[in-house]
Amino acid sequence: MGKKNPYDFTIIITVALLVTTGIIMVFSSSFSYAMVVLGDGYYFLKRILIWTVIGSSAMVFCAKMKYWKWPRYANILLLVSIILMILVLTPIGTEINFAKRWIFVGPITIMPSEIAKFAAIIFVSTSVTRKKEKIQSFFHGVVPYLLLAGVFFGLIYAQPDFSTAFVVVVVIISMIFVGGMKLSHFIGLSVAGLAGLSSMIAYIFISGKGYKAKRITAFLDPWADPTDSGFQAVQSLLALGSGGLFGRGLGRSVQKHFYLPEPQNDFIFAIIGEELGFLGGVAVILLFMVLIWRGIRIAINAPDLLSCLMATGITTMVIVQVVINIAVATSSMPVTGMPLPFISFGGNALVIFMASMGILLNISKYTNMNRS
Repeated sequence: MGKKNPYDFTIIITVALLVTTGIIMVFSSSFSYAMVVLGDGYYFLKRILIWTVIGSSAMVFCAKMKYWKWPRYANILLLVSIILMILVLTPIGTEINFAKRWIFVGPITIMPSEIAKFAAIIFVSTSVTRKKEKIQSFFHGVVPYLLLAGVFFGLIYAQPDFSTAFVVVVVIISMIFVGGMKLSHFIGLSVAGLAGLSSMIAYIFISGKGYKAKRITAFLDPWADPTDSGFQAVQSLLALGSGGLFGRGLGRSVQKHFYLPEPQNDFIFAIIGEELGFLGGVAVILLFMVLIWRGIRIAINAPDLLSCLMATGITTMVIVQVVINIAVATSSMPVTGMPLPFISFGGNALVIFMASMGILLNISKYTNMNRS
């Protein structure tokens, strides 16, 4: 390994600012709901603080653990994630709002799809590094990862959770592309994937069956049915629009008072826009852009293929989730459940993202950031 460098201070500061923003906005957006429904206005605040401590510990642990030791645990992480994704579909899993995405073990909630993202990054980066001479072969180098992506997609989609399944597939494809997949194979897969996605959306829309069809219809014209299928999109847009340039002020959101569903989770960006205004929303986006920029620089200048692929997978995961969450909040795509990294309420997601940042920090210690 090369000479050690200090941890990337920019990543540390950016993550700290994002997590702090998340704590403040989770408390602000959830207080009314927690007080009326749960009888404790501090319910979500107390839990996000506990998960922040756990996530910070995971980040420190992963930052100190040398990145080249992760391949030792790649197979077990993959096996555990697949077993958990199967178990969540059995009676062991808990169904909430017509989705089975959680396993409750006493006071602890396990979300297998979040663990799957982390396991996919570790396993694929390890596997591609070990068989890099085969990656340019479609059948021997690409197909096995497509099958793996198919298994992840199928198990997560069955929960159902299309957005997370999509994230995992994009992360895997991005990693094998950076790992040396032929450009022609990448273009072919991209075209086939877009065609398949477009066909699926068209079928859902034409059939007009189920909540997915309503979400597509609501995306095309949320004001056509503002009290039912378009309710979330309309309330999110009202929140963003009413915030103006400077916002109503921290804690003064109107939409969080039982108008906007999941204000502390999937639509927390809308509350940020309402309370902190356009400038607050832009500030959050700029923080993510800084984090993504550092992740890309670390991936480009990484000391070896393993660290490059890990940094690529982690950065891609952040990019895709940020884009989807903000796109949903601004009604730029159909409503889907996707938390905003480091900010939305969700313990499993916060721990996984902070642990991933720890790996990125460890890689930064062996990366010469002054190289072009």
